[in-house]
Amino acid sequence: MGKSVFIAEKPSVAAEFAKALKLNTTRRDGYMESDNAIVTWCVGHLVTMSYPDAYDEKYKKWNLKDLPFLPEAEWKYEVIPGVKKQFNVVKGILTREDVDTIYVCTDSGREGEYIYRLVAQEAGVKNKIQKRVWIDSQTEDEILRGIKEAKDLKEYDNLSDAAYLRAKEDYLMGINFSRLLTLKYGNSIKNYLKSDWKSINVGRVMTCVLGMICNREREIRNFVKTPFYRVMAQTDIGGREIETEWKAVKGSKFFESPLLYKENGFKEKTSAQALINALESCEPLEMTIKSITMKEEKKQAPLLYNLAELQNDCSKMFKISPDETLSVVQELYESKLVTYPRTDARVLSSAVAKEIGKNISGLQYYQSCGQFAANILKAGTYKEIAKTKYVDDKKITDHYAIIPTGQGLNGLSRQKPVNQKVYMVIVRRFLSIFYPPAVYKKANLTGIMQAVFSDGVTSTEQFSSNFKILVQKGYLEIAGVPKKQTNAQSGKKNEIAQDSEENSENEELGLDEEFFNLLHNMSKGDKISVSSINIKEGETTPPKRYTSGSLILAMENAGQLIEDEDLRAQIKGSGIGTSATRAEIIKKLINIKYISLNKKTQVVVPTQLGEMIFGVVHGSIKSLLNPELTASWELGLTQVAKGRISSDEYMKKLNDFIVGRFNNVINLNNAGQMNGYYNYVAQFYRRSKK
Repeated sequence: MGKSVFIAEKPSVAAEFAKALKLNTTRRDGYMESDNAIVTWCVGHLVTMSYPDAYDEKYKKWNLKDLPFLPEAEWKYEVIPGVKKQFNVVKGILTREDVDTIYVCTDSGREGEYIYRLVAQEAGVKNKIQKRVWIDSQTEDEILRGIKEAKDLKEYDNLSDAAYLRAKEDYLMGINFSRLLTLKYGNSIKNYLKSDWKSINVGRVMTCVLGMICNREREIRNFVKTPFYRVMAQTDIGGREIETEWKAVKGSKFFESPLLYKENGFKEKTSAQALINALESCEPLEMTIKSITMKEEKKQAPLLYNLAELQNDCSKMFKISPDETLSVVQELYESKLVTYPRTDARVLSSAVAKEIGKNISGLQYYQSCGQFAANILKAGTYKEIAKTKYVDDKKITDHYAIIPTGQGLNGLSRQKPVNQKVYMVIVRRFLSIFYPPAVYKKANLTGIMQAVFSDGVTSTEQFSSNFKILVQKGYLEIAGVPKKQTNAQSGKKNEIAQDSEENSENEELGLDEEFFNLLHNMSKGDKISVSSINIKEGETTPPKRYTSGSLILAMENAGQLIEDEDLRAQIKGSGIGTSATRAEIIKKLINIKYISLNKKTQVVVPTQLGEMIFGVVHGSIKSLLNPELTASWELGLTQVAKGRISSDEYMKKLNDFIVGRFNNVINLNNAGQMNGYYNYVAQFYRRSKK
């Protein structure tokens, strides 16, 4: 019987496999070997796609007549020079005569699949049993389960096809469109900026993300503030000053009036003052209760973290970028503390749910949250988790949500401070789902006042206020009670009123059960004293700039940006890029100076160069900026991975797209238009240069 080879994506992971298998290995250069097994590793990618000049020397020089470049024969690949030594080690092992079985232990996802397939392809692996190990964490139990349940590599051929296609797609779009736009517009940008800069970088996903950022900046620039004026009545309820808000309902003089800004404010201050004068003309100044409604509201813990949600929260809480968050959670994963990080799922699988007690049990020894874990085990709430929204096999593709394993805690103190913080966030979100919902009491008070206007018209005007108190913390014991953000905290002077209920919840008054009992004892027709009526001024606010975290979420939820309902429904769940690539895309845009990132705030804005590139793409291959195109390509890759469409079908669509767009650009004559656009962009950056 021959030897088995276990090939991982990096040395640290390989060491964990050797440890889990309890192999008595001897360490060699680039691998470990025992009597019956060999453990080796890649160092990320060992093989890459060859540049066009590998096909023909003529492609070394960029020339329009040589484009589009679409390989018709066999695609060329080559070993990356910097890792050639390790490739040769791996090649030698995979092709050894005494090796009969290869366990593929690279990361369980599309990119991990691609890393191994390229190595096997270039190494010429033949006549070997190849099995795929698919794991969700690097704990010993999970590694051993993955090896025991390893499937024939052929069962992942569709995933492999999708991985190859993703690489070809990025390669062809990058090579062709970057060369095309550089040759067509590069000199004009270079001359305008008076720089040595030469090439335009275009990418399937990268360019679309640049478009999102530039479009948001345009929205902010073009935004025109709209003032509005709300009418508020100060009332006395049980010795507490309660603010109520006027609303134009049926019976009001202003019902459906063109003077209104929405239904709870006026466009002009004079209109608001006219209403106040009409109300104050009636004596005594009081309000009659029209209705009091009370209800209990339960709020469950949010779904578990996927990578995008975690990146967004870490951006807000710790002011770290998405690529930093990914690096942190990868380190936690390799330390056995959490499960696989590159996941889009926010739920658990039914199989994991059956064993989830082990994760919770381990967390009893986590000082910060140990008591919560102990409480969950005692209550036994985890036993019913499979019946909840937190477990759904249909919402999982490759991996379930990011959760703590309950293992590796001995090494937590040696982790960097930021790693420990991120781990705590993951643990708290995880344990929260096993606690009961938070319970709120909510109440709505609606009152009416008579108004007599100067023109003799009388009307009945309605005011209302909403109240909310937390009566049972439930999961908030773990997650923490959210703080109500004040205007000062948000940095906004006057925020736009979205709806009456949200704007007048009076949470900041420190209300309690006593006040709710007081409301409960009040009845329709009761009178409430009104101490004053005043105008509250506000103004609409422009959309917020993206932060690194909110940009990640926007990429994940790109389907929401699509106007066409059928297409939006079709690509639901397929965003721009993948959980594994989104952070790297943002990082690349920063590195090539198309966008800039404020490290303190994590706010993302375009640079002058970035906006110029945006304009070039907008005027030549506008579809590259559309989220629906990028998301539909990603959906196509998913369909390939599921075996629903073939690689040939996908490649034909891709080649046709490139040829069509290439021909369109060749026929454009818009150099003058571009120069005008450069001038438009420049005006927004002159000040920053000084």
